Amino acid sequence: MSDTRTTTEAPLDQVLKKNDAKALATHLDLHTAGDLIYHFPRRYDERGEETAIHGLQIGEQATVLAQIQSVQVKPMRQRKGNILELTIGDDSGATLTCTFFGQAWRERELRRGRWGLFAGKVSDFRGKRQLVSPAYQLLAVDATQDEAAEEIEEFAGALIPVYPAAQAVPTWVIARCVRTLLETFEPPTDPLPASVRAKRNLGGIGNALREIHRPSSKEALYAAKYRLKWDEAFAVQLTLVQRRARAAAAPGRARPRVDGGILAKFDASLPYELTEGQATVGEEIAADLARPHPMHRLLQGEVGSGKTLVSVRAMLQVVDSGGQAALLAPTEVLATQHFRGISAQLGALGRAGEIDGDLAGTQLTLITGSLGAAARRAALAKVADGTAGIVIGTHALLYEGVDFHDLGLVVVDEQHRFGVEQRDALRAKAARPPHVLVMTATPIPRTVAMTVYGDLETSVLSQLPRGRSPIASHVVPPEKPAFLDRAWRRIREEVQAGHQAYVVCPRIGTAEGDEEEPPGDNESARRPPLAVLEVAPILEEGPLHGLRIGILHGKLPADEKDAVMRKFAAGDLDVLVATTVIEVGVDVPNSTVMVIMDADRFGVSQLHQLRGRVGRGSAPGICLLVTESVEGTAARERLAAVASTTDGFKLSEIDLEQRREGDVLGASQSGKHSHLRLLSLISDAKLITEARAEASDLVGDDPDLTKYPALAASVAALVDEDRAEYLEKG
Repeated sequence: MSDTRTTTEAPLDQVLKKNDAKALATHLDLHTAGDLIYHFPRRYDERGEETAIHGLQIGEQATVLAQIQSVQVKPMRQRKGNILELTIGDDSGATLTCTFFGQAWRERELRRGRWGLFAGKVSDFRGKRQLVSPAYQLLAVDATQDEAAEEIEEFAGALIPVYPAAQAVPTWVIARCVRTLLETFEPPTDPLPASVRAKRNLGGIGNALREIHRPSSKEALYAAKYRLKWDEAFAVQLTLVQRRARAAAAPGRARPRVDGGILAKFDASLPYELTEGQATVGEEIAADLARPHPMHRLLQGEVGSGKTLVSVRAMLQVVDSGGQAALLAPTEVLATQHFRGISAQLGALGRAGEIDGDLAGTQLTLITGSLGAAARRAALAKVADGTAGIVIGTHALLYEGVDFHDLGLVVVDEQHRFGVEQRDALRAKAARPPHVLVMTATPIPRTVAMTVYGDLETSVLSQLPRGRSPIASHVVPPEKPAFLDRAWRRIREEVQAGHQAYVVCPRIGTAEGDEEEPPGDNESARRPPLAVLEVAPILEEGPLHGLRIGILHGKLPADEKDAVMRKFAAGDLDVLVATTVIEVGVDVPNSTVMVIMDADRFGVSQLHQLRGRVGRGSAPGICLLVTESVEGTAARERLAAVASTTDGFKLSEIDLEQRREGDVLGASQSGKHSHLRLLSLISDAKLITEARAEASDLVGDDPDLTKYPALAASVAALVDEDRAEYLEKG
């Protein structure tokens, strides 16, 4: 595997011991000098300078070079287990005790007569100085004086790098390999343009690579990390800015507004005014659609902010121009809900050709995997001949045999549920690249939007439509069992007042094919998560006895799911006990209360999504977060944060802080190195913003980076095709 970032293209076995090179390749997938130089330390230890034993002070961090004089294993006095106790001494004749609890197995390597480096905090036990569970590194039996000196320097330096390692290749072996490599390492041509380095006060690449492995000071280490973070951020932003520029220049088909068309009639029929945000975003999308280049726009907005209405208006603009629009939804429940909701919004305008339809309108059709053969044939025929102007469906839209007459717009709802291959499969059904609008009700932190969705223009709906009611949220904790009793009474009160309720559980409860438990805290692993099929009968027989209770989950047959949702929407059910299948798109304005069981099993954004199902009408909503997590735990802090605000963007920042960065940045691409090891979406927001600005300027002047070959090579190495796909699909 070659690496464009370094001029040292030699394989490791030409600069290192062959055994080390083989171990690095086998256990850490590090094959070249470039791989090793970009294998950065994950942290740095401060062990203190090497000190003679007689000069040690109680409480100091110390490193000593000493010989093992005796080894003893003895049982603990107060509890089961044993203690491994070493006596070590140096050339001064002074001795020191090293104690390891429950680690008698170390006796196999800590043998009398071996020399080694021992590091830890000096403590006092019954008048004797000791190190408890010290870090140590034994010197090779045949080590020369020079080799021993190198080991000492490496182990006892001011800042000791600790590398991502493997059992067969410990961190000190990696450190030794890096030290050997740096002796012959020639720094590569600096990929960052000199103008960017000067403007942003960034050091050279060679110095940064040396200092990150063998820092001369904390200040030098900070500067090295900052420079290398810039390389990572700049490579990603250049990739995204280039992709956006290519998309803006790609040939497409303009779909301008038509005077007196379906969109104009639809707008005139609306019983309410658009919010300021809906009107503004609508104009942005309309302008995009009118251009002869494919739109690539991300529409994000709070739960219930009116994204669907914005997308309907965009679809009607395309239909007016003679094209078709496809709305791709992640579940049958959501696809069916969209079909019903949009049909009701359009009224006669969506029933062209029917007795009560508007001749100037269009037709809608629904395509899902559960359609019967006859219904499927009829729907496919409408799609193929263009009769259906708006096509709504699930993954079934992607299958072979779904052929569009003139696909002009693809709307992807809940973008994060779909992979890039699925989005591309739908786009490929158009004769020319169609316009694309991707929507998410999960608020996205600014740095994530810039990094993961950076190739898309972004629109944000932050206002809620008029008439939407506030939602109050409260934690129902284990230390106050009366609160849970009160939650069930509250549901009964809401039902008595003519409203409806949801009870959400993390799991279905079937023996086979159960839904996977949402990600949560390890603290919640005390018992299996609560399940719909377990909770529903308990509620029916207990606190909600006499109420009309239905169940809904993803494993129900499509016709059963549809029947349950119809009954709930019609008010024929009082309480719906469900999994997260109701998380997005389900719109029953009469629902006013939601109880989320095992709420700590869900992520912040998911909780925010779920509670958005209540308070959608004129009556205020309430969301009760039931948990067994105790006060002071991370889970309780997370739930308290959700209860404290309905600002989804504020919650998205909290969510990001609690997620692994790699999950967002795609740092663990299967089978591929990702060199995005240092950049943090949380702490490096300012740096990412600056890198975005520099990338935009550079690509504007030189779209293919022809003036900067080293930079182009660096971008190609850092952001390979697999990673580019990850970034695109978010």
